[in-house]
Amino acid sequence: MNRTIGIALIIIGAVMIIWTGFTYTKKEKVVDAGPIQISADREKTVNWPPYLGGILLIGGIVIVATARKR
Repeated sequence: MNRTIGIALIIIGAVMIIWTGFTYTKKEKVVDAGPIQISADREKTVNWPPYLGGILLIGGIVIVATARKR
């Protein structure tokens, strides 16, 4: 089980180092006056620091290295 968690952390950490964030579009209501509704598409950005991916990557390597074989 620890080996599986370690491999997952390695993969997630590598992905977080390569892609440091993502952008998505969200519809927001601009005007809501009775039967008239106006909405606009707004872009939102989610970013994380690259060192977080490095920490996950190193943690996964440590878990895989210390996992016992059956």
